[in-house]
Amino acid sequence: MAKQRRDFLQSFFPKQTLQDLAAQSQSTPLPPDAEVIALNRISYGPRPGDVATVKKKGLKRYILEQLNPKDNQDPVLKQQLAKARLKIKYKGKAGKFPSVDEDRPLKHLNASVDQLWKLRDRKKVHRKEQQRPAQEVLVATWLRATYSKWQLREVMVEFWHNHFNVSVQADARIALTLPIYDRDVIRKNCFGNFRDFLEDVAKSVAMQYYLDNVYSKASPANENYARELFELHTLGADHYLNHLYDQWREVPGATEGKPQGYIDEDVYEAARAFTGWTIADGSRIKGGERLPNTGKFYYYEGWHDNYQKRVLGTEFSSNQSPMADGKKVLDLVAYHPGTAQFVCTKLCRRLVADEPPQALIDKAVDVWTKHQKSPDQIKQVLRTILFSPEFTQNWGKKVKRPFELMISFLRATEAQITPHKNMNYLLQGMGYMMYQWPTPTGHPDVASYWINSNMMLTRWNLMSTLLFGRRWHKSVKFSLKQQTPASAKSAYAITDFWIKRILNSEVKPQIRSMLANYLAGGGSPSEPPFGNPKDVNFRLKAMVALIGMTPDFQWR
Repeated sequence: MAKQRRDFLQSFFPKQTLQDLAAQSQSTPLPPDAEVIALNRISYGPRPGDVATVKKKGLKRYILEQLNPKDNQDPVLKQQLAKARLKIKYKGKAGKFPSVDEDRPLKHLNASVDQLWKLRDRKKVHRKEQQRPAQEVLVATWLRATYSKWQLREVMVEFWHNHFNVSVQADARIALTLPIYDRDVIRKNCFGNFRDFLEDVAKSVAMQYYLDNVYSKASPANENYARELFELHTLGADHYLNHLYDQWREVPGATEGKPQGYIDEDVYEAARAFTGWTIADGSRIKGGERLPNTGKFYYYEGWHDNYQKRVLGTEFSSNQSPMADGKKVLDLVAYHPGTAQFVCTKLCRRLVADEPPQALIDKAVDVWTKHQKSPDQIKQVLRTILFSPEFTQNWGKKVKRPFELMISFLRATEAQITPHKNMNYLLQGMGYMMYQWPTPTGHPDVASYWINSNMMLTRWNLMSTLLFGRRWHKSVKFSLKQQTPASAKSAYAITDFWIKRILNSEVKPQIRSMLANYLAGGGSPSEPPFGNPKDVNFRLKAMVALIGMTPDFQWR
């Protein structure tokens, strides 16, 4: 496979060019201006003019605007979503549903639960109609990341989708209701209060089915959701202390109701607290009785374990009011100091560095704790991180994940996106499974996962595939020749224009020479590129792809 990737690259570039690129990839790129660093972290990379806008406006003012997005001030995205069409085609079945072959608008993004839930009847609805809502969310995610004015929100939506990961492959009902999960859970809460966020996630169709709590009944309770609630959503694996303590009272602080961490016993007891939390999906309850069939969250008292419980050193009396046990667990984990440490570390890792400075984490934790009951808790924490001096330092300590890499290249080159079923193939080939990551962990967020010799070749191939791949001509349109100013005559001048356009900074002299010499086509880089217009245009596209392969573009 690695050989095939290498052969693909060598069909575009001389071996020496690739060797020079590989040599430069081992070095840390030159640090750009603070505004460029910021835009590579709170957006999917700057579009032409963004850096100048931020410098004129001031970085802090720009960040404050991003923390307070206004949907009525995003006309470009609104237009893109309105005009988007996605192909759907299938053969009908007599007496059940007609054949369909059309380019259809994204009509499910604002659909209600009632509208989406009607699609689950397999006898009356083709499976492609059931997959369609998730496909529309995926297309909208691409368009929002590329065109939205409110880039920080899109970055945080991706973060929280990974933190509260679900996979549409796990259950058809997750795919069916993904617009609800994206819109009314993730987007609604991405700058809000974490405790409220937790409850919306817990009650969502997506999480109920993904972690099986929808089936959880007293004796025995299903522990899947409770375990991931502790390990991935709140306290984190570092606060799992079962290897040190067998009994709850052995955990330091537990007898005072302030345990340092959790053990399996806490998970088992929490699972009991969430019995009866389910989805009204028409399931049989007992005898001929069934749940309602609305697709909405439902609490069924008959499935709840009403006996006393103990979670994180806190006693739960028996026979509490409906849902009180589960809500109390959410209170305990949301307000535990371990949750502040775990989630704030993840936020700093996403926005600053794979190994973020402890001083920054401590500042974020302090604000998280002070605002734990504020409606804008997460926004306050983000403000602290983004206003810190550490935010625009540590350049080269993060690598772009595949989705960031692709979208930032499209934004920098002002490519035009047309929704197509091929849009996700390249990402999947790079290991980025948008809304399909199979485990509850979400995509890894460290460079060591995304950068190795084989993966580096794949990342380089991405740029060439976007610009030259036939399959992609239906999805992405570039206009590099038209964007190149007529005043840029020499190979050096053209190269410098595109370096500035894509990177918004200078590169090391060796990289500049490599790019200009390639574009020159054997002539002097101080002269216009050698060859007929077709050959020169080919090398222009390839040279732009090379800029996207440099460490200056791959890191953030």
